[in-house]
Amino acid sequence: MSDNPFDTSRGNGGETHQHIPENGPHPDVDHLTTNQGIRISDNQNSLRSGARGPTLLEDFVLREKIFHFDHERIPERIVHARGSAAHGYFELTESLSGITKADLFQRKGEKTPVFVRFSTVAGGAGSVDTPRDVRGFAVKFYTKEGNWDLVGNNIPVFFIQDAIKFPDLVHAVKMEADRAYPQAASAHDTFWDWASLMPESTHMLMWAMSDRAIPRSFRMMQGFGVHTFRFVNAEGKSTFVKFHWKPKLGLQSTVWDEALKLQAADNDFHRRDLHEAIEAGNFPEWELGLQLFDEDFASKQPYDVLDATKIIPEEVLPLKIVGRLVLDRNPENFFAETEQVAYCPANIVPGIDFTNDPLLQGRLFSYLDTQKSRLGTANFHQLPVNAPKCPVMNFQRDGQMQMNVPTGRANYEPNSLGAHGEGGGPRECPITGFPTFSSASGKQEQGDKLRIRAELFADHYSQARLFWKSQTHSEQAHIASSFVFELSKVGLKQVPPRMVGNLLNVDAELAKRVAEGLGIELPQKNPAAREPVDMAPSPALSIQKNMRQTIEGRKIGILIADGSDAHALQSLVNSIEDAKATAFVVAPKVGKARLSDGSTIKADGQLAGSPSQLFDAVAVLLSGEGTGILMKEGAAVQWVMNALRAPEGDRLHAGSLASAPKGGRRTRRRCRRAGRRFFRGRRQALLVPRAECPHAGIEVSPPGRFLTETSDWTSRQITFSLR
Repeated sequence: MSDNPFDTSRGNGGETHQHIPENGPHPDVDHLTTNQGIRISDNQNSLRSGARGPTLLEDFVLREKIFHFDHERIPERIVHARGSAAHGYFELTESLSGITKADLFQRKGEKTPVFVRFSTVAGGAGSVDTPRDVRGFAVKFYTKEGNWDLVGNNIPVFFIQDAIKFPDLVHAVKMEADRAYPQAASAHDTFWDWASLMPESTHMLMWAMSDRAIPRSFRMMQGFGVHTFRFVNAEGKSTFVKFHWKPKLGLQSTVWDEALKLQAADNDFHRRDLHEAIEAGNFPEWELGLQLFDEDFASKQPYDVLDATKIIPEEVLPLKIVGRLVLDRNPENFFAETEQVAYCPANIVPGIDFTNDPLLQGRLFSYLDTQKSRLGTANFHQLPVNAPKCPVMNFQRDGQMQMNVPTGRANYEPNSLGAHGEGGGPRECPITGFPTFSSASGKQEQGDKLRIRAELFADHYSQARLFWKSQTHSEQAHIASSFVFELSKVGLKQVPPRMVGNLLNVDAELAKRVAEGLGIELPQKNPAAREPVDMAPSPALSIQKNMRQTIEGRKIGILIADGSDAHALQSLVNSIEDAKATAFVVAPKVGKARLSDGSTIKADGQLAGSPSQLFDAVAVLLSGEGTGILMKEGAAVQWVMNALRAPEGDRLHAGSLASAPKGGRRTRRRCRRAGRRFFRGRRQALLVPRAECPHAGIEVSPPGRFLTETSDWTSRQITFSLR
């Protein structure tokens, strides 16, 4: 659009008309038109017979506008419906030319464009960002050899081993068929009825009940390819590979109480966080790590590498870091890009190939099939966000919504049209074309037609136990509490004991905690199809053991009011920004707050609309005047209550008030009094972390240090702790 001004006038009914000036100019680009290019004279009123008469069917502007509106939405994804995405690039930092012939892994420093979509799984497109759920982590690489889609999750394993069970899983976890609720939640009868009867899901359930399922941000979660794939080099040699994305900002989650409050405070919390970070130039970044191994290594493991419910611990097979993923541009249009992007695990390039993982094999068909259903055409690959950036030439023509205009009559091959001077079209190439890896390298990869799984697939509990033993005490407390919460929502009386019977194969203490939390007798251990074995703990599986003690990428809420110290506020903001974090000023009103030096500041958010759970840490910077104002504000007391727990000695600990198992109202009254004492007694900024779950009973991470230097604070240190 040009910058030519438009005129504004009022119609007969007072409606606003913004129109091209009567005297012009009249450039083509500024005129509102129909989809057929007809210029529109009035976009505010339908055509009718008289000012109060009936609307006329001949109004083609009205009919076209309503017709298009009626069909603007497309069927949402069956799973992963709610998503957020961004453009970026993958940069290779170490050549893999000896391991794979895939072009994007050949030249160090070369960048490949990508489009990345993050998503929840169970909820619909209009659900919330912070439920307990798996998160999708899908990357579309626009390589010189075609598109490669690495369609993964933020959890490295899955609920099932064979794709034939995927419809049952999704039917069980989605809203119950007769009542259409709950939305975006697994805490209901059908899911746990199914899961308790599917021991193979136990390892995934441990991850789903952990803090991995409630990430703080897309920018602070890992991604995994889930399956074992193959790399194939120029000589045709195969190497097994598992893909890992490791966030530059380190791992961080919310806690359950906080995740619930965030659903009310901002149900677009993750989407907004991603968009604002990119908009501010704080580009999210991940390292690409690979686990590379051969058949000999695979055969020596106590699990099957083709089983999607199993991992290879990083301590057993360390990651090889080979590149970085950077997201540096938000979508121009959410629907055209984020909604219409179509990922498919079957999209691979020469040098990358599949394995016989039975879950992967089923996904290769399912994704392609569902894209046709969702996008309404077999030509969905021609949409700009899906189109390869390399040449596309074949004889696949026509179909609904064909966006190209093929020329000539060569829509088949072989043909001899070239002998008559006509274009004969493209031809296959055995040299540079995709060569499917043909060797069956492992045991039982050839044989009779059977509906059967490999024997090692029967070990459903060893790695669930590995995950449990790799967590810190507080992470274990969170897992146990999550099982209690979820199973407490189940009305089928046979299900909780059955699930606890499965958990007895994981860890007796875990099962005991869950049974006690539910108030049921500890059941008998359910028989295991294969006796679990003890594996060495893997510290890489713990969030808390892998967090960075930094506020980089975090958001700090600063509560001020009239009279707040101007110099202290500016110093605090500068310190936060110097640490590559974001400062967000909260005040009773978004209008100008008067500071101590007489200057005014416009707040970033209003107190009641910017609760403290939106921030990684909070600072309260008040004068006596401001304290008096906020003491009368219920929202201010709640703001502190949601960030602080009752003081111990002279310290205020991070805490949550809504789900305290002991104390109940007494705990809330104590915390409310603590909040008021905080306002009465503090005149300096105090930086504290967001809410921590009280039923863990311990501090979950050692405090780091956040340094501030002002004349008022005399370079005092303020404790800062991230979960």
